[in-house]
Amino acid sequence: MKKLFLFFIFLLILPQIVCAANEAHINESITTRYVKGEVIEIIEENKDKDYHGQIPRGYQKFKITVLTGNWKDKTFIIENTSSGNPTYSYWVNPGTRLIVAIHIADNKILNVNIEDYQRDNYIFYLILLFTLLLIFIGQEQGLKSLLSLGITIAIIAFVMLPLIYKGYKPVELALITCIIITTLTLLIIGGLSKKTVAAILGTCGGLLLATAIALIFGYLSHLRGLSEDETQMLMNIPHSINFDFSGLLFAGIIIGALGAIMDVSMSIASSMEEIYYTNRNLSLFRLIRSGMNIGKDIMGTMSNTLILAYTGASLPLFLLFMSYNPSLVKLFNLDFIATELIRALSGSIGLILAIPLTAILAGVLLKL
Repeated sequence: MKKLFLFFIFLLILPQIVCAANEAHINESITTRYVKGEVIEIIEENKDKDYHGQIPRGYQKFKITVLTGNWKDKTFIIENTSSGNPTYSYWVNPGTRLIVAIHIADNKILNVNIEDYQRDNYIFYLILLFTLLLIFIGQEQGLKSLLSLGITIAIIAFVMLPLIYKGYKPVELALITCIIITTLTLLIIGGLSKKTVAAILGTCGGLLLATAIALIFGYLSHLRGLSEDETQMLMNIPHSINFDFSGLLFAGIIIGALGAIMDVSMSIASSMEEIYYTNRNLSLFRLIRSGMNIGKDIMGTMSNTLILAYTGASLPLFLLFMSYNPSLVKLFNLDFIATELIRALSGSIGLILAIPLTAILAGVLLKL
């Protein structure tokens, strides 16, 4: 869910990124503009397979036509040298679409070079497929899900992130944001009902407990929130704000845990409502026990969801550890390992604790 939030937030701020990219980046008298282009002809190439055959090592000279901007339909010849490293090198074929950097000085083009592969078209196709499937299969609920997702992204992108950037405390902001998102999302999905109120309270309770656990163990473990490359880059950008990096870490934990906890709470509350309306003679204890039994079945898969999500994101890291075979003492005391473990485990604990909270609240509310 965290990855999905970040993905859609990126889409919302993409127009701003594009506008910024098209603005002049002045380095003394040199301006750089970024445009889309397509390779139309390979003029010359000399390649030698390298780096496990992923990217050839060698030299290419090719012709490219510009697809956007002031130079649309204009052609350029680009010379490109590939070291064979897939992280920093590019190898093209006719039809390959690229992002091209055009460097200008005194209204004259100095040079043109590859900036990156063009990927936005395929991303938009995937968004379209996601949207169509959500509406086609979910129908009315799919539309509601799409609406709630849009509201969630808008709140994070246009309220929470700008306030954090202005210097507000990230943990408090993340909690308030998640409570608002939970309330709006569940009201849209489930309407104003006892099950919705129970799910909202259960989600917020589980989230508060997850936050408390993350803060306590993060403090005891001396987590500084500086283990990720993005955070270190944030330290070096020109700004007048002293970011609370440990607070950013815990805010990320809160947001990352929200989706799974909300899912569990709503599933339990909805199931308990169906059980109650099927047999209104059930005692409060029996109704709560039914909710607990439902929660136990959900708990195993949802806890795995959180752990697997974090594991999947760190898969190259685990392979790196296998290559170097570090000692377990060193491994479990590394800052970024401790960060990921506390992130995953505190979210999972919040999810587990949300089960009895939601079951009790739903039982009491339904019996009122």
